[in-house]
Amino acid sequence: MTKTRLEHDFLGDREVPADAYWGVQTLRAIENFPISGLRAHPTFIVAMAMIKLAAAETNAAAGRLDAKLADAIARAAQEVIDGKLHEQFVVDVFQAGAGTSFHMNMNEVLANRALELLGKPRGEYKTIHPNDHVNLGQSTNDVYPTAMRLATLMLLKKLYPALDLTIAAFEEKGEQFAGIVKSGRTHLQDAAPLTLGQEFSAYAAALRRCNVALRISAVMLCEIGIGGSAVGTGLTTHKGYRQEVVRRLAAMTDLAPVPSPDMFEAMQSNACFAQVSGSLRTLALELIRIANDLRLLSSGPATGLAEITLPAVQPGSSIMPGKVNPVMAEMLDMVCFQVVGNDAAIALAVQAGQLELNVMMPAINFALLMSLEILTNALGVFAERCVEGITADPERCRMYAHSSIGLATLLKPVIGYQKASELAREAVESGRSVVELAVEKGLMSREQIEKLLSPDQMRPE
Repeated sequence: MTKTRLEHDFLGDREVPADAYWGVQTLRAIENFPISGLRAHPTFIVAMAMIKLAAAETNAAAGRLDAKLADAIARAAQEVIDGKLHEQFVVDVFQAGAGTSFHMNMNEVLANRALELLGKPRGEYKTIHPNDHVNLGQSTNDVYPTAMRLATLMLLKKLYPALDLTIAAFEEKGEQFAGIVKSGRTHLQDAAPLTLGQEFSAYAAALRRCNVALRISAVMLCEIGIGGSAVGTGLTTHKGYRQEVVRRLAAMTDLAPVPSPDMFEAMQSNACFAQVSGSLRTLALELIRIANDLRLLSSGPATGLAEITLPAVQPGSSIMPGKVNPVMAEMLDMVCFQVVGNDAAIALAVQAGQLELNVMMPAINFALLMSLEILTNALGVFAERCVEGITADPERCRMYAHSSIGLATLLKPVIGYQKASELAREAVESGRSVVELAVEKGLMSREQIEKLLSPDQMRPE
C-alpha cells in the first residue's frame, strides 16, 4: 500500500500520499475537479513562484517572517522557478473560482519543500504553514491575477520574435517576387494586374499592424495588483509591502511591472486580458486569411492556380501517390481557429466578474496562455517551413496576367471605358485574350501593352 501522512484542514482529517509535496487542500481539489486532465501552464507556475519568493523576502525584510523560514520558502520557490517540482502542480485548469485550488497547491508545495530544506518532515506545518507563512500578506485574489499578468507578459516575449520572423519572411518574398506580374483577383474573379511581390508585401504590412496593436494592448498588463489582498484594501499587509514586492519582481524579470494605481480595479476588472486576447484574435483572423491565400495560390499543381509552390514537408495522402498538401498553412488555420474560440471564452469570462472579484480567472488564464503558446509555436514553424521556402512560377503568373480580362482595366485609360468593356466581353465570349484582340483591332500595339504590364507601371504614386 502507498504510504500516507495525515493532514488536517477545517473540513477534517485526510490521508495524503507521503511522497507528495502537495497537501490536503490540493487533495480535495484533485477529487473535486477531475475535469480535463489539463494542468497549469509551466510559465504560470513560474510566475506564481516568483510572487511567493518576492513576498517571502519582503516579509522577512519587514520583520514579519522569521528570516530562516523566509529563506527556506524563497529557496523552494527558486527551485520551482528553475523548473523543478512542476509535476507536483496537479490541479485541473478547470477548478475552484478565482484559482484558489491552484494557489493552495502552490502554497502547500512550497511549504513542504521548505520544510524538507530545514530537515523537517513534510506536513510539519507547525514550523512552516502553507497559509500562515508561505501566504503571509497574500490572497488568491491578488496573487492569482498578478501571476496571470506576469505569465502573459512572459509568453508575449516569446511570441514577438516568432511574429517578427513571419513578417520578415513575407517581406523577403515581397522583394524576391517584385518583378513578377500576375493577374489580380477580386470576388475570386479576374481583376487588374499587380505583382506577386506586392501581394506578399501586403501580407507583411497586415501582420506589422497586428504586431503594433498587440504590443499596445499588452501595456496595461504591467500594472499589477499584488498587495491588494482580499478585496483591494491591503488587508494583512504592512506599509510598503506592495511597492517592495513589485520592486523585487521587477528585479527578477525584464517585464517592468508597476503597482496598479487602483488596487480595487486591478481585482475587479480583467479587461486587460480581453484586450490582449482581442489583439491575438485580430492577428489570428489575418493569419487565417493569409494562409488561405497561400493555399489558393499554390493549388494544383495541374488543375489549380499554381502561381506559387509551397515547400513539400511531408507526403500528402495515404492513398494517392505523389500528392503534396499545404499542411503548414492548414496547421496555422487550425491554430488560429482555436485562438478565435479562446477569445470568445475569454470574453465571456471577463464579463462574468461580480463586485470585488472575477472568479472566472482560471478560464481566462488557461485560454489566453494556450493562445499565446500555440500561436508562438505555429508562427515559428510556419515562417521557417513554409513562407521562407515559397517559390514562384513566373511564366504561369505571366500567362494568367496576359489572359485575364482584368487587362481591359489597364487599357481603359488609353482606349476608353466603352471599348475596353467591349474587348472584355468579346474575350470572355471567344476565349481569346484581351491582348490578342486589342492588337488585332489596332487599338494598341503589343509593345504598348507590354509596357503597361511592366512592374514599374504598377507602383502607386
